[in-house]
Amino acid sequence: MSSPFLKVKERIFENSVGFVIYDKFAVNKGHCLIIPKREYADYFDSTDEEIIGLNKLLFQTREYLKEKYNPNGFNVGINSGEYAGQTVFHMHIHLIPRYKNDVKNPRGGVRNIIPGKGDY
Repeated sequence: MSSPFLKVKERIFENSVGFVIYDKFAVNKGHCLIIPKREYADYFDSTDEEIIGLNKLLFQTREYLKEKYNPNGFNVGINSGEYAGQTVFHMHIHLIPRYKNDVKNPRGGVRNIIPGKGDY
Protein backbone atom coordinates (compact mmCIF):
# COMPACT_ATOMS: atom_id res chain seq x y z
CA MET A 1 0.00 0.00 0.00
CA SER A 2 1.34 3.40 -0.96
CA SER A 3 1.96 6.02 1.69
CA PRO A 4 -0.67 8.78 1.91
CA PHE A 5 2.19 11.27 2.31
CA LEU A 6 3.40 10.60 -1.22
CA LYS A 7 0.04 11.75 -2.58
CA VAL A 8 0.40 15.25 -1.12
CA LYS A 9 1.43 17.58 -3.94
CA GLU A 10 1.97 20.80 -1.96
CA ARG A 11 5.42 20.53 -0.45
CA ILE A 12 6.93 23.35 1.57
CA PHE A 13 10.54 22.18 1.11
CA GLU A 14 12.22 19.25 -0.57
CA ASN A 15 15.73 17.87 -0.94
CA SER A 16 17.24 14.65 -2.29
CA VAL A 17 16.08 12.49 0.64
CA GLY A 18 12.84 14.03 1.84
CA PHE A 19 10.18 16.71 1.84
CA VAL A 20 8.05 18.81 4.18
CA ILE A 21 4.27 19.16 4.29
CA TYR A 22 1.76 20.65 6.67
CA ASP A 23 0.13 18.05 8.92
CA LYS A 24 -3.43 17.38 7.74
CA PHE A 25 -4.47 16.92 11.39
CA ALA A 26 -2.40 19.74 12.89
CA VAL A 27 -2.34 20.11 16.66
CA ASN A 28 -1.17 23.73 16.35
CA LYS A 29 -0.87 26.38 13.65
CA GLY A 30 2.12 25.54 11.44
CA HIS A 31 2.44 21.85 12.48
CA CYS A 32 4.63 20.22 9.82
CA LEU A 33 5.85 16.76 8.90
CA ILE A 34 9.34 16.02 7.64
CA ILE A 35 9.12 12.85 5.53
CA PRO A 36 11.70 10.71 3.73
CA LYS A 37 11.07 9.93 0.07
CA ARG A 38 11.92 6.28 0.73
CA GLU A 39 9.03 4.46 2.39
CA TYR A 40 10.01 2.76 5.66
CA ALA A 41 8.29 2.71 9.03
CA ASP A 42 10.90 3.21 11.73
CA TYR A 43 13.22 6.17 12.27
CA PHE A 44 15.88 3.74 13.45
CA ASP A 45 15.96 2.25 9.93
CA SER A 46 17.06 5.60 8.47
CA THR A 47 20.35 5.68 6.62
CA ASP A 48 23.04 8.16 7.63
CA GLU A 49 22.27 10.13 4.46
CA GLU A 50 18.57 10.25 5.35
CA ILE A 51 19.26 11.41 8.90
CA ILE A 52 21.46 14.24 7.63
CA GLY A 53 19.03 15.26 4.86
CA LEU A 54 15.95 15.09 7.09
CA ASN A 55 17.71 17.06 9.80
CA LYS A 56 18.54 19.78 7.27
CA LEU A 57 14.85 19.94 6.35
CA LEU A 58 13.92 20.05 10.04
CA PHE A 59 16.13 23.08 10.67
CA GLN A 60 15.03 24.79 7.44
CA THR A 61 11.39 24.29 8.40
CA ARG A 62 11.99 25.63 11.90
CA GLU A 63 13.38 28.87 10.47
CA TYR A 64 10.45 29.13 8.06
CA LEU A 65 7.92 28.62 10.86
CA LYS A 66 9.68 31.13 13.11
CA GLU A 67 9.32 33.79 10.42
CA LYS A 68 5.79 32.86 9.32
CA TYR A 69 4.08 32.14 12.65
CA ASN A 70 6.39 33.55 15.36
CA PRO A 71 5.97 30.65 17.81
CA ASN A 72 7.40 30.71 21.33
CA GLY A 73 8.87 27.20 21.13
CA PHE A 74 8.76 23.85 19.34
CA ASN A 75 8.17 20.18 19.98
CA VAL A 76 9.92 17.66 17.74
CA GLY A 77 8.57 14.13 17.80
CA ILE A 78 8.67 10.76 16.10
CA ASN A 79 6.17 7.98 16.78
CA SER A 80 8.09 4.75 16.32
CA GLY A 81 5.80 1.74 16.35
CA GLU A 82 2.13 1.05 16.97
CA TYR A 83 2.48 1.24 20.76
CA ALA A 84 4.15 4.62 20.45
CA GLY A 85 1.07 5.87 18.62
CA GLN A 86 2.29 5.50 15.04
CA THR A 87 -0.68 5.25 12.66
CA VAL A 88 0.98 5.93 9.30
CA PHE A 89 3.85 3.51 8.81
CA HIS A 90 5.90 5.79 6.59
CA MET A 91 8.43 7.32 8.97
CA HIS A 92 7.90 11.04 9.61
CA ILE A 93 9.07 13.70 12.03
CA HIS A 94 6.57 16.08 13.61
CA LEU A 95 7.65 19.70 14.06
CA ILE A 96 5.01 21.39 16.19
CA PRO A 97 5.19 25.12 16.88
CA ARG A 98 4.21 26.01 20.43
CA TYR A 99 2.64 29.25 21.54
CA LYS A 100 2.33 30.96 24.89
CA ASN A 101 -0.92 29.79 26.52
CA ASP A 102 -1.68 27.09 23.90
CA VAL A 103 -2.04 24.79 26.90
CA LYS A 104 -2.63 25.70 30.54
CA ASN A 105 0.72 24.29 31.72
CA PRO A 106 3.36 23.25 29.15
CA ARG A 107 5.72 21.82 31.81
CA GLY A 108 6.93 18.38 30.84
CA GLY A 109 6.44 18.89 27.09
CA VAL A 110 6.55 15.51 25.34
CA ARG A 111 6.37 13.77 28.74
CA ASN A 112 2.64 14.61 28.67
CA ILE A 113 2.14 11.81 26.14
CA ILE A 114 1.50 9.62 29.18
CA PRO A 115 -0.96 11.38 31.53
CA GLY A 116 0.56 12.44 34.83
CA LYS A 117 4.18 12.05 33.69
CA GLY A 118 4.64 15.68 32.67
CA ASP A 119 4.51 16.98 36.24
CA TYR A 120 7.76 16.10 37.97
